[in-house]
Amino acid sequence: MSYMHTPKKSGIPREVLKWLQSLDLSFAPKNARRDFSNGYLVAEIFSWYYPEDFPMDFYDNGVSLQTKFGNWSQIEKFLSKRNINLHKEVIDGTIHCKPGAAEILVREIYTILTNRKIKTTHEEETDFTDRNYQDMLPMVARATASKSIKNNLRITELMSEPDTNTNKQKIHAIIHMHLQQRQFERAENPKRFDIKPTLGELAVRLPPASLQCQNLDPETNRPKLNGEIKCLAKPSPSEIRSKSNVQFKEIDVRQTNKNALLSTAGVSSQIKGIYS
Repeated sequence: MSYMHTPKKSGIPREVLKWLQSLDLSFAPKNARRDFSNGYLVAEIFSWYYPEDFPMDFYDNGVSLQTKFGNWSQIEKFLSKRNINLHKEVIDGTIHCKPGAAEILVREIYTILTNRKIKTTHEEETDFTDRNYQDMLPMVARATASKSIKNNLRITELMSEPDTNTNKQKIHAIIHMHLQQRQFERAENPKRFDIKPTLGELAVRLPPASLQCQNLDPETNRPKLNGEIKCLAKPSPSEIRSKSNVQFKEIDVRQTNKNALLSTAGVSSQIKGIYS
């Protein structure tokens, strides 16, 4: 079935679909991800507005990786002459058939050529992964780590990038995204994954020591059954002393007789003189 009749599933707004139909292209695109990847339809769209810059004899409607890079190389060359900028990330995602990349590319081309803004209800994240598709699936049918790598790393990306370190970084990024999604699922459904609460989560949370809750009956000195709990800040020692109802007991200190001390000192000096 052509995506022309299913705008919600294709991710292309209805106004953009009508615009594509009005261009009378050489063939009606049925799958945006597949049909726009080699750049042939993109060049044909631009040829309606810039026929001198986009001669269709220079483009091949093939499916090989070499054909894709050849077509897009010419497209980018002509776009730079016209100062037309398409996001490189979107182009690469379209070449490698990443989810959502071709739809975003068509919307960008529509905005550039028609100078019209597309009304969208929400902003989309252009990560070009199958995350949105995985969220729609039940948990038992969602991809594993190895399947997630296969879904989000195309063979054409490995063929076009000979650097193994770059490909390893892409794989690590996909695994990291997969693990984050798993942690989110476990946090959302702890019972399904049989996650036991930790000791910290089971511990009773007491109020801070700096607060003193008063909910006692002054007559019985027992907690009130139906009463409001009033928490007051713990008073400092100076505040306690300043209260009038606090009484302090006076302590009598007996002073030593000075004359007795002097006489004792004289006797000790006499003894010291005898033995010296």
